[in-house]
Amino acid sequence: MGTGTVGTSIAEMLCQNRHSVTVVDHDPAVTQRANEELDVRVVNGSAAQSSVLFQAGVAGADLCLAVTGSDEGNMIAASMAKAMGARRSVARVYAPVFRDLSTFDYQRHFQIDRLLSLEHLSAMELARAIRHPGSITVENFARGELEMQEVAITHETAATGVPLKDVEFPKGVRIGSISRQGKLSIARAEDEITLGDRISLIGRRDAIDEVKQLFDIEPPQKLGVVIAGGGETGYHLARVLEGHRCAVVLMETDRERCEFLATHLKHTTVVNADAQRRATLEEERVGSADVFVASTGDDEDNIMACVEAKELGAGTILAIVGRPDYANVVGKLGIDKAISPREVVAKQVLGYLNTGPVISKTPLSTGGGIDVVEIEVVADAPATEHVLANIDFPSQCIIAAVIHENYVKVPGAADRLIPGDTVVALVQDAMLEDTVKLFTTNGTLG
Repeated sequence: MGTGTVGTSIAEMLCQNRHSVTVVDHDPAVTQRANEELDVRVVNGSAAQSSVLFQAGVAGADLCLAVTGSDEGNMIAASMAKAMGARRSVARVYAPVFRDLSTFDYQRHFQIDRLLSLEHLSAMELARAIRHPGSITVENFARGELEMQEVAITHETAATGVPLKDVEFPKGVRIGSISRQGKLSIARAEDEITLGDRISLIGRRDAIDEVKQLFDIEPPQKLGVVIAGGGETGYHLARVLEGHRCAVVLMETDRERCEFLATHLKHTTVVNADAQRRATLEEERVGSADVFVASTGDDEDNIMACVEAKELGAGTILAIVGRPDYANVVGKLGIDKAISPREVVAKQVLGYLNTGPVISKTPLSTGGGIDVVEIEVVADAPATEHVLANIDFPSQCIIAAVIHENYVKVPGAADRLIPGDTVVALVQDAMLEDTVKLFTTNGTLG
């Protein structure tokens, strides 16, 4: 629903993966172009009208994606599609307020499976590249309510060499995975943490900090990060990096936007300046930055700013570059990594193409063989019959978080799943089928 740049790229990707695709758009010229260029069925009309959605066949759809240019229109269309029988519905939103659970839970109210922000997803890809290539993305975990941090064990302590079941962890935090000598596995109660391991910690930030003290994990040396462009992508990136992780400087040309950024970013230095001017970059000491990120709304401006920053001596150079035809150029110009919002959202959409109670499936890390899986808890599923301690989960499966109405928590052994909950689990690929069976009844085989 919506056949602009984003909708067209998603439709093209789904067609390449041999899915049956229908596109809906109110503009006859746009739908005609889609009909000529893509192997899709086309419906002309408003995605917010039930007759149009009925004509498009949403009642039998496995996945409906509302990606028009209107946040409100997308939420209405996705909500209607879900109510009319679509198995899963996703709405693209731009404004952060729609994903801010502290004000109102739009996703739950409109019964939408996911609110998707291209800008937020792009920022998380940038954050992953800054922290540790191939490492775990934290902010997307459990709707952003919990963090997942990857840390290295560099010291022997009283908590190393001891079975995890015998270590007293703070309530509401757990070890999700252990990476040892290049092999990633899910942490089990009998596992012991040893020197040289990399572990992922799941929970709220203060609880995770307590666990770090058990393993004598020192805070990493702060990285100096300069972000050019204070739009939504730059804003989300600064939010996830600022504080004890990075010293962040955010450059934005619009003064009114700078005031918003300064109000909402407590540990970021916001500068009203033009990153396209070399003199400005020199004045802000970009040459001494560990990382320079260009996230303005213009590909050419981003590329030029990166070239200047590289010449001045900045360390790692990252950019948002949307145009596919620039892919072969950026590396030659000294840009270490270019993030394409369209590629990021395409990868996310592929994670929604599931059956049964599975809502989404995302790799925990690149090439790790473990997925972060969102699973819907339905009535009469075996996983609801006992407390978690008495459910026979596969050995390489851990329930990392439970979303119950507006509340997200790391569950304990005595907790019980309730129909309507959403579970976030870490599951090894080979054990996904056995895990899903525990959340499946005859009516949810999909």
